[in-house]
Amino acid sequence: MNVRNLVPLGLTIAIAASLAACGKNETAPAASADAKPAFDLSQIKTPLISLNSADLDPAISACTDLNGFVNSKWLKANPVPGDQTTWGSFEILRERSLEVQHALVQQAAASQAKAGSVEAKIGDIWKTGNDEAKIEAAGLAPLQPQLDKITALNDTAAITQYLRDSQAEGKGVLFSLFANADYKDSANVIAYVGQGGLGLPEKGYYFDDAQAKIRDAYVAYIAQVLTLSGVDAAQAAEQAKAVMAFETRLAKASMSRIEMRDPAKRYNPLSAADADRLTPNFSWTALFDTLKVPAAQKFSLAQPGFFGEMDKMLVDVPASTWQAYLRFHTIDDASPYLSSQFEKANFDFYGTTLRGQKEMQPRWKRVLESVNGGMGEALGQLYVDAVFPAESKVAMQHLVENLSQALKARLEQLPWMGEETRKKALEKWASFTPKIGYPDKWRDWAGLQTNGDSYLGNMEAARAFNYRYMLDKIGKPVDKTEWGMTPQTVNAYYNATKNEIVFPAAILQAPFFDAKADPALNYGGIGAVIGHEMMHGYDDSGSQFAANGNFDNWWTDADRKAFTERTDQLVAQFDGYESVPGVFVKGKLTLGENI
Repeated sequence: MNVRNLVPLGLTIAIAASLAACGKNETAPAASADAKPAFDLSQIKTPLISLNSADLDPAISACTDLNGFVNSKWLKANPVPGDQTTWGSFEILRERSLEVQHALVQQAAASQAKAGSVEAKIGDIWKTGNDEAKIEAAGLAPLQPQLDKITALNDTAAITQYLRDSQAEGKGVLFSLFANADYKDSANVIAYVGQGGLGLPEKGYYFDDAQAKIRDAYVAYIAQVLTLSGVDAAQAAEQAKAVMAFETRLAKASMSRIEMRDPAKRYNPLSAADADRLTPNFSWTALFDTLKVPAAQKFSLAQPGFFGEMDKMLVDVPASTWQAYLRFHTIDDASPYLSSQFEKANFDFYGTTLRGQKEMQPRWKRVLESVNGGMGEALGQLYVDAVFPAESKVAMQHLVENLSQALKARLEQLPWMGEETRKKALEKWASFTPKIGYPDKWRDWAGLQTNGDSYLGNMEAARAFNYRYMLDKIGKPVDKTEWGMTPQTVNAYYNATKNEIVFPAAILQAPFFDAKADPALNYGGIGAVIGHEMMHGYDDSGSQFAANGNFDNWWTDADRKAFTERTDQLVAQFDGYESVPGVFVKGKLTLGENI
């Protein structure tokens, strides 16, 4: 789970922690500063920000408006950049991390590294992504073989086979299929299947009156993409309406984001044979055979209502509508790797219309995002070797231990919790596993084949490679050394099935952390983040998982009732916050972060 600052400036984090955040072949990572390659930080333009008393506004009382006292001057002096939608300490530190990564990928691309090396593969993605002339000249041609397959789909059997084949390549459109720890047996990995298929962020966008203009813009975007791909404009307009009706039907059968916060609604274990009976027109047995994974006896098919509707649509939706739907989503998904007309159309809708972003990010950032998407951990290894000091990991371990002891004291003294539940809460506390900086083992990238010819081809190869890597975990024990975030990510998370708190290297910098700083600054900065992540283990979702990571009720009925009474107050409090005129926070949706 991600942690975000509730106020924009890291200075507040230093002053008021309460406001800052209310089985493969592997090689050992470098851990010694002496072993790190030469890297010149002078080329990094974004400075590390730190506590600066000049940013405080003495005209505002800290006792009545701490946020204004700390942030008002800084906010006036630092407007949101055109290529961003928010701006604060997280974003500034991300900019710095991106600049470091930019230098590293340029270095890798220019290194003349041995063919097949990590540096060479990163270089291939980087160079093909920046060859704009070649990408423009190619137009839609790199995607044409896939589009031809879609055009040939003329019946239910062909459509279901296409869906299976696409899923095997990591291109799931209608649903997601991924590997994760079994909620009821967290030591082992099973397959999870969940709802999908929507081009808008969630089901409410398809029905809320306030989103009518967004829906109209989305239909126009679908038509634009289809027209750019060669469909007659009038036909594209009709097809866009059909695609919207198709997705609206899926949305009606989908669960909301609030419902999806409940682990019980994300977990529905059954056999492939039982699933086949639920969806007689879509064989899960055949899908798992195509994927070559051992999921026949047990996998999780959550949201059965969604999949029941999907099954009906396989037979009662015309093949022409399926073709339009799949054609649009195939192009939309590939748009970052296609010519500028497709990339710009995608940004105009998803960036500007949906998110309010005024400017597209520069080319180097967009291609760097692709490198991170395709080979993020490999780039993370270069990042750690270049800029992460060993002493930061040691100092962070001390902070985590001290804050962990503080949490233990709170649990021991919590007045409303009974002794039976308290015992289980302390067992969970004792089994917390902190991960700091970078993984103990790095992935092996030997099986990934890249080249200097095609940007889209390289990204599809990386996607298929990463998806196969994930699928190969199914039916095996959980690898507890693996990370769910790359070291260069400015964030942190809690994983309930591993009962772990994870702090990547990139967040362990000022203003959040400095191994040489006064401890007060570190406790107010990264200390708030540490506490935040530990508390996710006891929030509305994390509290449903036991010390061993299993989805298991370890609360007495009385204590769960007392917990819910208190969290309901938080829901009501945040429901009352009006973020912009007419738009209120959804307290149930944000409850985990608010706790």
